Amino acid sequence: MAHHANEDARGKPGNYTMIQYFEWYCPSGGVHWKKYENDAEHLADIGITAAWLPPPTKGSSPEGTGYDIYDVWDLGEFDQKGGKPTKWGSKEDLIRAIKKAKDNGIISYIDAVLNHKAGADDKEEFLATMVDENDRNKEVGEMHNIEAWTKFTFPGRGDTYSPMKWNYNHFTGVDYDAKTETKAIFKIQGDGKTWAEDVDDENGSYDYLMFSDIDHAHPEVEKELFKWGDWILKETGAYGFRFDAVKHISQHFISEFVKHVRSSEGGKAKAFCVGEFWHDSVDALVEYVEGLGTQFSCFDSCLQDNFHTAGEERENYDLRQIFDNTLLQRQPVDAVTLVDNHDTQVGQSLQRWVSSAFKPLAYALILLRVDGYPCVFYGDLYGTAGENPQEPVSQLEDIIRARKLFAYGELNDYWDHPNCVAWLRKGDEEHDGCVVIICNGKEDGSKKIAVGKEHSGEKWTDVMGWHEGEIAIDEEGWAEFFCSPESMSIWTKSDARGREEYKKKE
Repeated sequence: MAHHANEDARGKPGNYTMIQYFEWYCPSGGVHWKKYENDAEHLADIGITAAWLPPPTKGSSPEGTGYDIYDVWDLGEFDQKGGKPTKWGSKEDLIRAIKKAKDNGIISYIDAVLNHKAGADDKEEFLATMVDENDRNKEVGEMHNIEAWTKFTFPGRGDTYSPMKWNYNHFTGVDYDAKTETKAIFKIQGDGKTWAEDVDDENGSYDYLMFSDIDHAHPEVEKELFKWGDWILKETGAYGFRFDAVKHISQHFISEFVKHVRSSEGGKAKAFCVGEFWHDSVDALVEYVEGLGTQFSCFDSCLQDNFHTAGEERENYDLRQIFDNTLLQRQPVDAVTLVDNHDTQVGQSLQRWVSSAFKPLAYALILLRVDGYPCVFYGDLYGTAGENPQEPVSQLEDIIRARKLFAYGELNDYWDHPNCVAWLRKGDEEHDGCVVIICNGKEDGSKKIAVGKEHSGEKWTDVMGWHEGEIAIDEEGWAEFFCSPESMSIWTKSDARGREEYKKKE
């Protein structure tokens, strides 16, 4: 569905590249949508074709990222939870930025946070049972009345867009009893009320994650969220969704939501949908996407783990194993590949930051091959803030641009050494192709590669400028290509179409 959504917006095929356009420590104050608008032309120029935006929905405070979601219908339009704009900006800024991006050939994806709600407007008393935090199917103590923040009346929005008011019947669990000031996981009791069975089985059932956990089996909830899915795509001009925390949400609900959006009159038939199912088992990822009954992508958390391991082990890591036990290897059509994201960045709960030395190699592996839908991290392109700021990946723009210009055609692998691998992209009628070589060893890497007799006599250079010199293709179409230790190089003929886009001297 990624290529369908991109082609529908751009009107032509090509190499599609997503960016996660935020990191945890982006400035607040409502400036982010304006930055996206102002950055659209530049992003398109380097080769970005889609952007996963942070949650545009109102959080529980002006600093809320949107993962602390309060109101799905408030995109920074109503005076609620401390102000009108969200952390990222106003609804007008959002819509204007999405349009500017689309005018430049970039489609936008909405981060849909549908697992829970936070910042309730009032408390309610109802029956609940405390459960074991490590086994949510095990009850601890007797059922009793608790008082919790589960009443959502949206006084700032009223009935605009939707008249539904949420109460405890629309949730399955909470994590605080205000009556006794007890912090624990409480399972809400009621007719047919239970944890979803089609969620990850960690902790017995991983239905409950945080805040007030939404009951996706409740018919009023399903109707409301389906309606919202149609509305937000139409209202904003976005082309699909990134679903937060799908391992904690009923698989049946996600399946029906996606099918609804793609089939309904108000939705988008070609909407791209990707889920955050963070798991180290590729079997779990495959089982999830296959069980949905409709095309659905997942971020390849297994490949990201391999990148992290490779960065830590350096020359002791066998590069030939980099794709082993990954979604990219098993089901490439469903794999969104990434190097890092807002959860794996330094200081976050899932911190698994890929070392700066290995990151260019990792980006070459997701951007310059055939399979997968690559997602570039904002923090790698621009750097991250926070208490442990990280520098941008060196010349990441040049690697992305190489995908736009040269990473086309048949792929031939030269995968015969634990510390140095390479591949040839032969190009097509409109693109001249390239040779990519990566090395995680302590010495220069080299590979003798057959680029084809039709290239005999050509001079090739590294567009990155990281390996100096010129390589001549011999009369049989062969040449030896090089890269520096713990580095990578992207070689193309010196007059390849698009080389003029590289501003640095070679």
